[in-house]
Amino acid sequence: MNKRLLAPGFILVIFLAVLSPDSAEAASLYIDPPFSALNKGDAGVLAVRLDVDEDSGECVNAVDAVVSYSKGIEPTDISIGESILSIWVEEPLINRDDRTITFAGGIPNGYCGRVVGDPQLTNKLAEIIVRSPGFSIGASSDTSTSTLSFSNNSTVYLNDGFGTKASLNTFPATISLGDKPGSAMEDPWQEIVDADTTAPEEFSISLQRDEKAFSKKYYIVFNTSDKQTGIDRYEVIEEKIDLIGSFQWGRADAPWVKARSPYVLEDQTLNSTIRVKAVDKTGNEYIATLVPDESLRTASAESRVAIAAIVAGIGLVLMLAIVAVVFAFRRKRRGQASGFGGKEDESDEVFDEEISEEEVTDNSKIEK
Repeated sequence: MNKRLLAPGFILVIFLAVLSPDSAEAASLYIDPPFSALNKGDAGVLAVRLDVDEDSGECVNAVDAVVSYSKGIEPTDISIGESILSIWVEEPLINRDDRTITFAGGIPNGYCGRVVGDPQLTNKLAEIIVRSPGFSIGASSDTSTSTLSFSNNSTVYLNDGFGTKASLNTFPATISLGDKPGSAMEDPWQEIVDADTTAPEEFSISLQRDEKAFSKKYYIVFNTSDKQTGIDRYEVIEEKIDLIGSFQWGRADAPWVKARSPYVLEDQTLNSTIRVKAVDKTGNEYIATLVPDESLRTASAESRVAIAAIVAGIGLVLMLAIVAVVFAFRRKRRGQASGFGGKEDESDEVFDEEISEEEVTDNSKIEK
């Protein structure tokens, strides 16, 4: 870990005694540690934390935070792996033009303070990874300190069922910046990432449809967490059920698309197997699968055309078969009729010959 993130003892004592969030009779947003130091090129991890007035029974269920950072440092990543926010309205976003970090999320049933007997802080909202830029050609900076602070737009809401804004105190953090690199490059966040070999938590996909949402289209809802480095992204793939086996959905060029929950499905006929992949900061992943119930599936326009073509083809084949049978039957009957006619002619000829012979005999008798 980065030892430079430890504050000088006497400054930390004064800060905690005078400005400690625990002493404020209101909700508090603060950055931990409040004082730290970075050499050129080094990185550090700062935690954004929430405190509430436990004595008054205050509980908070939503936070909308805007953190501003001054020149001299650059945020490189945000981790929410250990966040107490489980519902994200806006996941952490770094805006380098405005030099701000914004996020908004909720806590089901609210956060009412540290659980009795818990030796660790359980009030972390997010972790900000910052770096002091190293030397670069043509660049110079005389900045010796940098600060991170909450803007006046930051808000927390009470868990009272009315969306009441809580009284809020905010406390910044100051980073002392060295003018040269240390004896060794320090990056505690990279150490955490390298040590993470655990996949995100298992989760399921919920298929939903609402008369008042997404124009009555089907959509899916999903969410999970990663206790080590946090979720980096979600990806979705919809594989046509009748095409299963035509390609491997797990291969590198499979048509995964980045997504966030809720996600409106492309295949509204539900004739696809739906998979959602959660990927953490290290690249570990977990894939959840949903096969829509057959009772919900409908035929797509392409399917209807294909079915119509198949039916027409079957009809044509049957028609040709019937014509062939009729033709063969008629030909057979004609052949039989011709056979009978030939025998009758032969009989007639024999009969005529017999008559002629009898006539000749009779005539001979008469002449005698």
